[in-house]
Amino acid sequence: MAVQKSKVTRARRGARRSHDSLSAPILSTDKESGELHRRHHVSKSGYYKGKQVVASKEKAEDTAE
Repeated sequence: MAVQKSKVTRARRGARRSHDSLSAPILSTDKESGELHRRHHVSKSGYYKGKQVVASKEKAEDTAE
C-alpha cells in the first residue's frame, strides 16, 4: 500500500483540483431565427449557420393537416 511522505496541504490540493471544474457551454445566436443554441449544433428550429438543415416537427404537423 502506498504511503505519502508528507501531508498535502489544503492549498496544494486545491491548486491541483482548480482545473477540474466544468465551464458553462458557449452559446451562439442563430442568424435567421435569433434563438440561442450551442456552438456547432443545430438549433431547435432546425437551422445551422443560417440555413435550415432539419425540418422542424411543428411545421411538418401543420403541413400534414
